[in-house]
Amino acid sequence: MTDSSDKKQLLHLVFGGELSNLEQVQFRDLNDLDIVGIFPDYASALVAWKSKAQATVDNAHMRYFIVHMHRLLNPTE
Repeated sequence: MTDSSDKKQLLHLVFGGELSNLEQVQFRDLNDLDIVGIFPDYASALVAWKSKAQATVDNAHMRYFIVHMHRLLNPTE
């Protein structure tokens, strides 16, 4: 299924996991990462990120991130 709109697709990945310590981004268990999904724009990725971050607010070691995949796919832009 393709999107027929002229809006540029800027892919964003939302994922998270439990950090081994709060001082650096080092995950406790890479096999236990939560891949939330890939989103077509930053706004929808932010909604998903907020939802997951708020749902895990009681665990100080749990962190979620938004990765700008479009920057990795087209680094010259």
